[in-house]
Amino acid sequence: MEAEDLKGYRGPARDLLLRHNARVWGDVVIATDQGDFRGIILPRSETADDQHLVLKLASGYNIGLRVDSVQSITEVGYRKAHYQIPEKVFPPDPSKPNVTLLGTGGTIASRLDYRTGAVIPAFSPGELYGAVPELVDVANLTTKKLYGEFSENIGPQHWMGMARAVAEEIAAGADGIVIGHGTDTMHYTAAALTFMVQDPPVPIIIVGSQRSSDRPSSDAALNLINACRAAGQGDIAEVLVCMFGPTSDQYDLLHRGTRVRKMHSSYRSTFRTIGERPVARISTTDYIHIREHYHRRRPGDHQVKLNAVFDERVTIVYYYPNMKPDIIESLIDNGYKGIIIAGTGLGHVNKPLYPALKRACNSGVHVYMTVQTLWGYVQMFVYDTGRDIMELGVVPADNMLPEVAYVKLGWALGQTHDRAEVRRIMLSPVADEITEREPIDGYLVMQGGLPEMEQYFKSYKR
Repeated sequence: MEAEDLKGYRGPARDLLLRHNARVWGDVVIATDQGDFRGIILPRSETADDQHLVLKLASGYNIGLRVDSVQSITEVGYRKAHYQIPEKVFPPDPSKPNVTLLGTGGTIASRLDYRTGAVIPAFSPGELYGAVPELVDVANLTTKKLYGEFSENIGPQHWMGMARAVAEEIAAGADGIVIGHGTDTMHYTAAALTFMVQDPPVPIIIVGSQRSSDRPSSDAALNLINACRAAGQGDIAEVLVCMFGPTSDQYDLLHRGTRVRKMHSSYRSTFRTIGERPVARISTTDYIHIREHYHRRRPGDHQVKLNAVFDERVTIVYYYPNMKPDIIESLIDNGYKGIIIAGTGLGHVNKPLYPALKRACNSGVHVYMTVQTLWGYVQMFVYDTGRDIMELGVVPADNMLPEVAYVKLGWALGQTHDRAEVRRIMLSPVADEITEREPIDGYLVMQGGLPEMEQYFKSYKR
């Protein structure tokens, strides 16, 4: 048996394969003390343990079998995988819109290299066409790789680079822009682009996937198809996030870039519009405005307002009981120029922080209050504590989400440090980051265990 047939396996797992004359990529039936399993033996990651075999089942899911549970292995076939994504020539169609896909490192269309555990992205138009052939019915696709970063590594320099790239593509005549992005910090990027690229003449759609393309439950293909459709054919010329609406493969929602947030670590329907309704619902068959008349339509030109600036000396402080003033003091001493506080309730912090906050404001630091409840408004006139905090110089930020306030303050300070002008910029809405009111159905918690919810779920039929 060759080394390639045992790729990634060592120790007891390697010995088991040798003993039963079983190979990596072998289609096998494995008898264990917990029953029989059929699937393909996958190579192991080079950093994996030596106590398991990994099997890909016919369902597409992978399982690990402990070496000491295996009784026999019978090879019934052999199906070696190819890491290279098939590439086909993307056929242009002059009757279809031209969409540019800008890549930042998200795995919107990808396959997994089981040997290393690394994701191999599909990014050229040909690769994307090979992975998601439905794209050819939606738009003419051009792809440009801007970055190759996990989303936690995306920051202000990338936001400004994306904004400039978006403006260049619009000026070159693109009918819509799609940005492939990792989901963890997608809402920060959406807010940044909303402020940096204002009044766009075409849709700017940020899209990602919660699950990689090699998984049966992947949301990658549907998200990408709907994002390209919204960018090329949709009439909402704003920065929007396109991700799954329900957990099932029914439709995507388009969320405004300043009111969207990732709300679950693993659900496919993780993104939610906070304090508002989503802008639209889109599927492969329909496109429905949820917020009719409350969005910007395509103006019919290719003029764009680019203001790609950011002062990185800004931070978010999440208040917690017994927070000590040295947290604020250290920010002042380290040269920070802006602080967003995610306060409790209507916008509160404890009294021991007051002297540090006063020193911050007197030192020229711009301090704004948001609420960690996410839904609702800062209301600092209700209690004496709120009024006292405002007297120190802290400015209430209405119902801006903490992350959006952070991005907007960095963008504002990239333009000026004049206190009155920063305040004007911060409290002048650009795209719903501050709203006059929240809709009656803006705050909706699907709390299990309650009789009304149990009755709803029992009566719901697909």
